[in-house]
Formats: sequence, structure tokens, C-alpha cells
Amino acid sequence: MIATAPSPDSHQDDLQSLLPNLTGRESELAALANHSEPIYLPTTDLRLENIHSSFACALHMHQPTIPAGSEGALISNLQHMFENPGDGDNHNAEVFAWCYSRMGDFIPELVSAGCSPRIMLDYSGNLLWGLHQMGRNDILDNLKKLTCNPQYQPYVEWLGTMWSHAVAPSTPIPDLKLQIQAWQQYFASLFGDEALKRVKGFSPPEMHLPNHPDTLFEYIKALKECGYRWLMVQEHSVERLDGSDLWHDDKYIPNQLVARNSQGETISITALIKTQGSDTKLVAQMQPYHEAKGRGRQEIGGISVPSCVTQIADGENGGVMMNEFARDYQPVWHELKNQGSGVAGIHGTEYLELLDAAGVSPDDYPTCQAVGQYKIWNKIGTDTVSPEKVETAIQELQATDHQFHMDGASWTDDLSWVKGYENVLEPMNQLSALFHQKYDPLVQADPTTTQQADYQEALLYVLLVETSCFRYWGQGTWTDYARELFRRGESLLK
Repeated sequence: MIATAPSPDSHQDDLQSLLPNLTGRESELAALANHSEPIYLPTTDLRLENIHSSFACALHMHQPTIPAGSEGALISNLQHMFENPGDGDNHNAEVFAWCYSRMGDFIPELVSAGCSPRIMLDYSGNLLWGLHQMGRNDILDNLKKLTCNPQYQPYVEWLGTMWSHAVAPSTPIPDLKLQIQAWQQYFASLFGDEALKRVKGFSPPEMHLPNHPDTLFEYIKALKECGYRWLMVQEHSVERLDGSDLWHDDKYIPNQLVARNSQGETISITALIKTQGSDTKLVAQMQPYHEAKGRGRQEIGGISVPSCVTQIADGENGGVMMNEFARDYQPVWHELKNQGSGVAGIHGTEYLELLDAAGVSPDDYPTCQAVGQYKIWNKIGTDTVSPEKVETAIQELQATDHQFHMDGASWTDDLSWVKGYENVLEPMNQLSALFHQKYDPLVQADPTTTQQADYQEALLYVLLVETSCFRYWGQGTWTDYARELFRRGESLLK
């Protein structure tokens, strides 16, 4: 069942009306997103020569889709929280809903007061669909105000993400692009094509960066094919090309993330570095602003530029985001307006565009790669790369180096998204394989196949099974949800 328990003999149109708008415009949206027009440069009130340091804050919002509605219908976990207020912290459901909406109040208030606020927003497709399913137009309308009203567009940057909050390292490679495209199409269906054209930065779920050479290569390739210019990465998820940690100052300017696959091909994308720390507390208390006050300018390719402190946090989780962010976010912008301190809030894309305009070349950015890759390339060299050599090197390193793994790195090293979750990962990979076995030949023969309801429904279950929450909360109810989603998806593909 999809949203509100459709009858078994529903027609295609009835089914399609219940499905989220995930597919069918792949070529059209790729053409739309792949452009080099400046987004913020024509309207920005920032001048690079007047800034000695800057900060970029992002809020990550997500609620998974779960098979827990009436008669097992797919609903948002937020809806489940409202319907079961006595369970756990479900009593916070309305506070969470307010957190999803409140930037639509904060930004207009600040702008009307003559301030120049900034915020980057990352909402999963699950969450946006769930708000639509729940009829929470109050929240969606507040987000549309920020997204579609030219008065507020300069102050808000949307970041793309995976539609169902899938962590990239353990997502089947053929599904990486499907997740990315699905988010783009759903976002455009809510906020319009012009809004999608302005989405050039990408926020990886759980800040999880693949470090397997082939997965990372395909991830970056998919991002670039979908029109993304940059992605945010956690500082300890990357290393310099010689295997050392990033130099401290390099964390505050753009880096060039380089990926080499097992065929020896290379690809790169700009990365903004999220520094380590207690994510929610840092953003809730606007620590990036306070850190920026202690930083200054530095040089890229001989050109002086301001540093940028980049940070992201869950926008609703925990008391600090519920309470302290609401208390501490707004005063910062009044302080900046009144003090003229040389510190500025900035968007990721805005920062890169200002650097471009100053003559900074991405070729001069410091380079980095996914953590652990130096050990692979050091073992086999980069002149004679082959899939066999890469796989042999990985196996030998895993057998001899207890610190080496190919699980990728995320916002925490205390949590594995792979170990102990075979009962989710194996069905996830199996469902993906069934989907591609059935539909890849059909799509290749007729690209309009992606517009059909049967394709869209099957893909929905593939994407949903890959949701990270089914592995974050441990064995039990959440892994049971994953198994049920797999069962339904498998029934559609057999």
C-alpha cells in the first residue's frame, strides 16, 4: 500500500496519484540542472574585499517513510509520532513540525529588520513527501515562500540530497543516480523548475562519503551528471593525496575531491569541508559564526580570500535545536548588521561564485581524496590500475591493517552502517538487482518507461529499503520495517 490504502483493483491513474513524483523527467531535468549561470552573484549584497572570514550553516531535516499506517499504508514517521504520542519522544511531534517550518518565519522577520541572514536547507525526499501526505500545507507553504519569493531567495540555499536518505557507501552503485534524480524531480514538483536550477550544492545523508574507488567515482560522476557543483564532506572522511590529514587552514577553503576508479579513470568535484564537533550543539549555538570571528583571509593561487567555516546539523533533533537554535540564530544577524565586523554569513554556492568572480581557479584548490585510498594506490601504484589489482589490494589491506576498511566515513566513527545489518543489506541488494534486471532493458528500449506507474512503484520500494534509518536504530522494529518494504517490492518485481 502506498499512502491511504488503495483498493487492489486501482487503475494506473489512481496508483500514480498516490505515488510521489520521482521519475519520468530525467533528460529534461538533467538539461535544466546542467548550467553554469550564476545563482547568487547577480543579487548578493556581499563584497569579497570587505569580508575577512565567513560562515555557512546548513540544517538537515529528515523523517523516514514507514509501513505503519492504517492497514500497513506507507506514512511518514512524523505522522506515526502524532498518532502515537505516548511512545518514546513522540510527544515532540508538533515541535518537530515547527522546526521544519520555522525558517519560513525567521528569514522574513530578519529581512524586514534590515538584516542579511543566510541558511542552507537539506530536506530529504521522504520528509517532503510525508508533509504532503499529511496535508501539512502550512509547512510546505512556508518553505515555498523562502524558495519561490524573490524577496527571500538570496537568503536561503537549498542543498540536494538522496531522496530516501540513503548512505552512499552501502547503496548499490546503480541506485546512486536514481536516488539523486528522484530528489531533484520531487523537489521540482513541489517548488518548480526554476527553484531546482538554483540547487548546486549536495548534502550527503549522514555526511557519509564512500571510500571504495569505484563507488566514489560513480557517486561523483552521478552528482556531476545531475548538475551539482559541490558537495559537503566531513573533515575526517577525506585525506590529502599522500594519506596525511588535511592541513588546518585547508578546512576553511574549498578543496578539490579527486576520485580514481579501478579502471584508472579520474574525476573530481569541489568539496566544502564540514569541521568536526558536536554538530547540533555547534549550529544551535551558532558556533560557526563565533569561530569565523577568530579566522582571517588566506590565499588560493595567490589571491586573498576570506575563510569559510562550514557546518551542518539536524534541524529538529534534541533540545539544543528545538530551543537554543531558536534563541541564538536571530541575534547573530542583528549583531552583524550593527557591528560591521568583517564577518559574513554566506551560502556555499555564493562563496564559490564570489571566489570565481575574484579570479580564483578551482585548479588551485587543495586536493583531497576519500580516507584510506592512499593505502590502496600506494600498494599498487597509479600507472597500472586494474579491477583485479584494486580488489587484491583491498583484500590484503583488510587482512593486515585493522584500521583499513571500505565502509566509508560519516559524521561518527562510532557507528557502522554495515556490520550486523546483513539482514537489511542482503535484501536491499537483492531488491535492487531484481529491479535493474527487469527495468533496465525496458528503459533502454523506451525511456518513457520511467513515466509508468509500475516502474515508479517498484522504484519507490527500492529507494525506501535503502533508507539509512533502518540501520541506524539497531535491530528490531526498524529492521522489520525494512524487511516489509523489501517483501512488497519483491512482490512487484517477481
